[in-house]
Amino acid sequence: MIDWDLTRRAFLRDAAALGSTLISLPQLSGTAVVQGDDGSSGGEILRQPDIVIAYGGLDSPFPLTRHNEEWSRSGILVSLGPDSSGGAWAIRLTSPDTALSHLHLRWNLRIPTSLRCLGDAWERSYGDLEWRGVVPDRVMPWYFLTFDGHVLHGYGVRTQPAAFCFWHLDQEGISLWMDIRNGGTPLQLGDRRLEVAKIVSRISQPGETPFAAAQAFCRSMCAAPHLPSGPLYGSNDWYYAYGRNTAEGILRDADLVAQIAPASGPRPFVTIDDGWQDPKRFPSLPDLAARIRSRNLRPGMWIRPLRAPSDASPSLLLPNARFGTQNPSPAWDPTIPEAMARVTETVTTPVSWGYDLLKHDFSTFELLGRWGSSMGSLPTNGPWQFADRSRTTAEIIVDFYRSLRKAAGEKTVLVACNTIGHLGAGIFESQRIGDDNSGTNWERTRRMGVNTLGLRLPQHHTFFCADPDCVAFTTNISWNNTLQWLDLVARSGTALFISPGPGAVGPEQIAALRQAFRLVHDSQGCPEDWLDTTTPQQWRFNSADNQLTRYDWCGPAGASPFPV
Repeated sequence: MIDWDLTRRAFLRDAAALGSTLISLPQLSGTAVVQGDDGSSGGEILRQPDIVIAYGGLDSPFPLTRHNEEWSRSGILVSLGPDSSGGAWAIRLTSPDTALSHLHLRWNLRIPTSLRCLGDAWERSYGDLEWRGVVPDRVMPWYFLTFDGHVLHGYGVRTQPAAFCFWHLDQEGISLWMDIRNGGTPLQLGDRRLEVAKIVSRISQPGETPFAAAQAFCRSMCAAPHLPSGPLYGSNDWYYAYGRNTAEGILRDADLVAQIAPASGPRPFVTIDDGWQDPKRFPSLPDLAARIRSRNLRPGMWIRPLRAPSDASPSLLLPNARFGTQNPSPAWDPTIPEAMARVTETVTTPVSWGYDLLKHDFSTFELLGRWGSSMGSLPTNGPWQFADRSRTTAEIIVDFYRSLRKAAGEKTVLVACNTIGHLGAGIFESQRIGDDNSGTNWERTRRMGVNTLGLRLPQHHTFFCADPDCVAFTTNISWNNTLQWLDLVARSGTALFISPGPGAVGPEQIAALRQAFRLVHDSQGCPEDWLDTTTPQQWRFNSADNQLTRYDWCGPAGASPFPV
């Protein structure tokens, strides 16, 4: 049984296999300090690495030997060189006889200890994004940024890679780890030549702010984002109903949205969240869509496409082994054509009913058996496999996303939740960038919503239209907090969906909502203090006065120390 924990002993075994050079840095010819024109430092990775290791499981390292642009051993071949499209280096792998789980590339560099670093998240973030000092074992999925007080440097892989990729940064260099497993089992590649990932790097230009440089770097990772034709805004019932919704309540939401929406321009959406499956509360979903549309609004619906019924054939389902000791609900295996037909039916049915927006949810948890907050260096348990064992998990997920896109058609807006932003960029119009906010506990919205909006905003309109989650209007949340969150989301230009609870919207709230629905059409902003706090307070927007806006997220009593 393979020990899938990435322990200190595994690293020491790797070091022994490589010889003393791995732990004797001054002797390495690849050691370097790369400095900008102003003397700032940043590591350069668009070159051959100093070490390449392939793994047949984390307890089976295969250190590779370099021959020009190729690294090889016993039939395993890794090539690394400039991509034909320019601006990136492509990593390609052949291994016809040896099943592999990971690739590890290492660049030995002198890294200043004064650097501050920001990594991304596997899927949504969970209130855990933060600029920090150099933490050698910190897992930074997909890309990371460094800032030395003068220059921002970005390191990452282009979107839609064929592997789950994460980075390490320490005082001696940079590591890129690529998980190429099928499910939780090493991949038998056969005769395929796999393009694993494309590495990109960018250093900020003179006069660029750190935030503008981060945006430009995100743009370099995603050549063709699939953006909506206009702003995404409207309502979603989840944060006041929490699944106890009704058709009458949705029409009440629709009347409110119609009242506050601008008279012209792109129309807002009225989204029905989970709970619509109850025919007593929703006797006719096509009729409900028509009644929403009659108000000059666009109907939307939440779906969970991978969820299978309890009586589904086990031969069409993903194995429970991906959950470890948990007791999961059954989920379709998207690599089985018959199962995928059931998945796409979940998409095509509401489209046929007249719904223009689909918010699809839970797919990462159902595919991998983990939330992003618990993935660490291993996005899924092992060992288990998909029915199709010939492709990496990342390839399978990208194909799954493309199948959803094809089933929905180009006229349907897809908003993705609990999806992997780096794999869905270029496929979905919008993706949730953080875990759930709350209609009952403001502290959760502060931790999740403000954190993810402030530190993942560079992905907005570079990867997709960022969705920071809803603004809840309920009697459980103070109006002052709701008003601030509403103002920030609207003025950031990201997706703005409100959850208007009964009895929580009066004349003052209606006036603020009218203003917010006007602002979302052409606003954009950036956090000025995102380098210094996990919940940025100081923001600058594209207003005529260009003044700073300061928000008070904690209030007079401060933040709560308790779990949310």
